[in-house]
Formats: sequence, C-alpha cells, structure tokens
Amino acid sequence: MNENTIRQAIEAIENADRIVILTGAGVSAESGIQTFRDAQSGMWANFDPMKLASQDGFAQDGGLVWRWYMERLKRLGEVQPNPAHLAIARLQKQKRDVTLITQNVDDLHERAGSQAVLHLHGTIARFHCNECGTAHLISAVEMNADQPPVCDLCLGRIRPSVVWFGEMLPQHELQQAWQAVRTCDLMIVIGTSGVVYPVAELPFAGQRAGATILDINPVATPISEMANISLHGNAGEVLPLLVPQ
Repeated sequence: MNENTIRQAIEAIENADRIVILTGAGVSAESGIQTFRDAQSGMWANFDPMKLASQDGFAQDGGLVWRWYMERLKRLGEVQPNPAHLAIARLQKQKRDVTLITQNVDDLHERAGSQAVLHLHGTIARFHCNECGTAHLISAVEMNADQPPVCDLCLGRIRPSVVWFGEMLPQHELQQAWQAVRTCDLMIVIGTSGVVYPVAELPFAGQRAGATILDINPVATPISEMANISLHGNAGEVLPLLVPQ
C-alpha cells in the first residue's frame, strides 16, 4: 500500500460529512466465516447451491436446507468480529452521519458495536414462517433438529430470514441504501467482489451522484477499477490505519 494513497483515504474520511460503507463477504471471511461457496465443503460438497438456498430446494428437502443453515449458524457462534468490524464501528461513533450497508448475513457488525445495519441479503440468526411471514425465535432443540420447526399460527415451515435465489431483496432496506448512496459524499466499499447485482450497482450510483469512492479489497474488482481511491489489502489491516483507536 502506498503511503500517499493511505493519506488520501484518511483525508477523504476526515473531510466527509455523509459516509456510506458497503461491506461484502471478504470482511466476514477475515473472521473465519466461510463464504457461501466455501461453505460447500465436506459433507455439503456434492450439493447444488440451488437446493440449499431456494424455494424449490426448501420444498423438495426442507430438512437438508435446515441442517445446512444450522451448521453455518453454529459456526458463526464460534468466531468473533475482526479489526475491520471494530474500525467500522469506531468510525460510526466518530462521524455523525455514517450508513452501514452489508451483503453479509452474519451479525458480526452488530457484535462489534455497529447499529442500524442494513442487511441487504437478510440475517441468518433471524427466522420467519415461509408461509405467513411471522417472526420466530428458535430454541436449542429446534436448532439441532433434522427438520425445520412448524409455525404456531399457520403450520407452515420456519426458515432463516436470508434472501434465497430468485427472491427479492428486502425492499425497505434497499430503499434506505439507495437513498443513502445518492446523498453521500464518500462511499467506502470493503471486501466485495462487485459482481452481485443489484448491490454491485450502488457504488456506481454513488459516483454518478458525486460521491468519492474508496475501495478496499485484496484483489482488483470492477469497483476498484472505477474507484477514486483504491487500497489493495485485507480490510482488517487497512481499516485500522484509516480509523485508528
């Protein structure tokens, strides 16, 4: 990383009045959270992702889908927020207007101290009925069950509150994200590949609206190529330099 580029990024943060932060799988991966594809290892290696994260897959074998997500949820409980999560939470406390948008379904941002996180792909630790939409708190017994629990109201099956293939993103959160992007003066994009739409369009929309785009990623992506400032490195190493304790 170039010292001049780091200084440029620090100045952009200091001078910004309205900041949007967008985080992707790379941030959680540094805590040991497997990406969706990486999690298809071991006993899950031979399963089609469409069978693990779609309405058709849930209809065909709800038990398989339930066990897959419960294993991921248990692994989430074994990891901790990393320095990137903590730096983002510090920035939210230091600056008055910071909107945090994430593609990640874990709760590591919240556990690091961030609040009002916009989860555009849902949250794996929350559950609702697949039929009537009623929220559901699962028990330890249900977490370890072979089949999804049944809704008390309509007898539909309970599912994790994540966005599956073919489903719409949560519209309220998405509208809030678009509004924040269109009115920010700095957008920090961290650990996302920039290929999953419509979320990948957010940085481009921010730039069209006049925002400075700061990209942090170990490898070049479509976003780093269009960014005003690009820092190549792990988020847990870069962000503490930009937002020191």
